[in-house]
Amino acid sequence: MRKRTVGVLALVLFSFVMVQAENWPQWRGPGLNGVSNEKNLPVKWTTEENVVWKVAMPGFSGSTPIIWRDRIFLNVAEGDNLEIWCVDKSKGEVLWKKPLGAGNVKMRKQNMSSPSPVTDGRTVYVMTGTGILKGFDFNGKELWTRDIQKDYGNFGLNWGYASSPLLFEDSLYVQVLHGMKTDDPSYVMRINKKTGKTLWKVDRPTSAIRESPDSYTTPGLLRYGKATEIVITGGDCVTGHDPETGKELWRANGLNPDKNEFYRIVASPIIFNEIIYAPTRVKPLLALKAGGRGDVTSSHLLWSTVNGPDVPTPVTDGKYFYIVNDRGIMWCLDAKTGAEVYGQQRIKTGTYSASPVLADGKVYVTNEDGLTTVVAAGPKFEVLAENPLNDYVLSSPAISDGRIYIRTTGHLYAIGKK
Repeated sequence: MRKRTVGVLALVLFSFVMVQAENWPQWRGPGLNGVSNEKNLPVKWTTEENVVWKVAMPGFSGSTPIIWRDRIFLNVAEGDNLEIWCVDKSKGEVLWKKPLGAGNVKMRKQNMSSPSPVTDGRTVYVMTGTGILKGFDFNGKELWTRDIQKDYGNFGLNWGYASSPLLFEDSLYVQVLHGMKTDDPSYVMRINKKTGKTLWKVDRPTSAIRESPDSYTTPGLLRYGKATEIVITGGDCVTGHDPETGKELWRANGLNPDKNEFYRIVASPIIFNEIIYAPTRVKPLLALKAGGRGDVTSSHLLWSTVNGPDVPTPVTDGKYFYIVNDRGIMWCLDAKTGAEVYGQQRIKTGTYSASPVLADGKVYVTNEDGLTTVVAAGPKFEVLAENPLNDYVLSSPAISDGRIYIRTTGHLYAIGKK
């Protein structure tokens, strides 16, 4: 009886620890929305204070680190070469590096390591801007490889390919939305995660022209009732697709009401409480209710705002909707109605490309100078801290096990209590 009691207590303790030590398996975290349930996160740090460890990085990247238990995975560009790295989360040591091919190209803020990896806890999958898609086990063994450009033609985005794969159940969902440098159609595809084989590939036509077909977003996952849909933004519209067949179920236009020829989209869709939030190039940002079929441009529009972001993807807890634009201006809106709670509050001057994350009653916002501003979540704008790392940052923060992981050009930092 005593042994049984001890075993039950150990199981309960293990379950409690696993709930607390949350994974960050995709670039927008466990809920695909930039929200973490972690508590007791650090508020203040410097390059030395509250730094558990740091690992040297060979250069800049927009790719966010992903985390599963004791492993961190990063897409890395080093000179002409692209690699995936695995880092020990406890010690900050690089466990292995595996090649993803050559052909790295720098295009302003972009290079070919921009897509973030994704994991299901057994296998890690990584896409590059060159179109190489690979699966590895946690020991670094390559399981399969694909060359998407070789199979389906060259990518035609003006600033290079940067979308991360979406992992759902047994499949990876990959979008290629382009048009500036190609006449080939945009498409969405489903890939078997075990074999790397294409299960379906569907064209995604739009009336967008010039650069406006280009999309650097990552697919979203919509669940409501018993339904599941893949959400894609780009080409002046947002669409919902059947994950089994790829069939387009609904479409909302209106992401480029002035028909601007250069309305490429960078900020990804956010889904929370059966609402789809679809950013575009600043204005408008649309909020749509789930459940529509066909043209839902008007029928399912809940609200819109002209104060959307360009690059940083917003974040919401379902009550408040937080927007940070490229110049460090912050808005808080009612997530259900779009009513302004507060607006045009400036955080530290600078350029913002990383997306904000929400955790522990705080919004963490990092700019390109490596400064993370911590803002109190809720209806009152209050800056709690400003934390400098004094290095170039494009990657969004990741959160796991009471720590915040920030990737700069020179280092990956684990920030928290030692």
